[in-house]
Amino acid sequence: MQTVAHHGRSTAYTYSDRNGEPDSGMLCIHGSGGSHVLWEGQFELTERLPMAALDLSGHGESQDVTAAPGYETLEAYAEDVVAVLEATDCRILMGHSLGGAVALWVALEYDLPLKGLVLANTSARLAVLSDLLALLETDFEHAVDFLHGPNRFFYDPDAASHKLSKQVLIETGQAVTVRDFKTAHRFDVRDRLSELTLPAAAIVGEYDRLVPLAYQRHFTAEMDCSLLQIEHTAHLSMLEQPTTFNGAVTMFLDRLETDY
Repeated sequence: MQTVAHHGRSTAYTYSDRNGEPDSGMLCIHGSGGSHVLWEGQFELTERLPMAALDLSGHGESQDVTAAPGYETLEAYAEDVVAVLEATDCRILMGHSLGGAVALWVALEYDLPLKGLVLANTSARLAVLSDLLALLETDFEHAVDFLHGPNRFFYDPDAASHKLSKQVLIETGQAVTVRDFKTAHRFDVRDRLSELTLPAAAIVGEYDRLVPLAYQRHFTAEMDCSLLQIEHTAHLSMLEQPTTFNGAVTMFLDRLETDY
């Protein structure tokens, strides 16, 4: 892992470049309670372009930040992303769930030479069930089990992926995970999507009950955005079906090269 210092803290990230092309990389942003390890399957794409994945503040190997849930946390995570973008010269953001919200926020609020967005299992508004928010605060272990129930994080995962996802949530811990889910719940940029002129791709899991297909419609209605559905997967589509997910990302990269 490499690190970049910014705003009085250190953000960790991993980076791989097999082709040496400048200003062409993709930065992966994990979702609530996650870390960079959930993107390991996407580093197969380094045959195509440089790839990076970071740990947001308080996750994985990154130092935490004191921030209230909502705007303060969203902005802190955006600072993490911008710092890694500047360190790696990546120009495409790929965000999963809350990471997608962070990617949208960076694209809206920062004047950066971005080339595209991949919005995986996310939405312009990320409402979280009140019962889930309460469960995360009162019985974290039960909440982790709930999230790994049918058609939530996974549809039909292999044992290793299921174990990894649970392990990452537990290692992130209750306090940071609760902050993440509350930040996701307060996120809503539906009325700002028309400001975005970047080409984008929205990716949704066929069985995702946390962010279902209907939640993606704002992207295709208001943005230059294609919609790609990954079969036989739920919320952690990039982990459950990495080959199919990477194929969807490759289709978007092909579109970027051909049309822009």
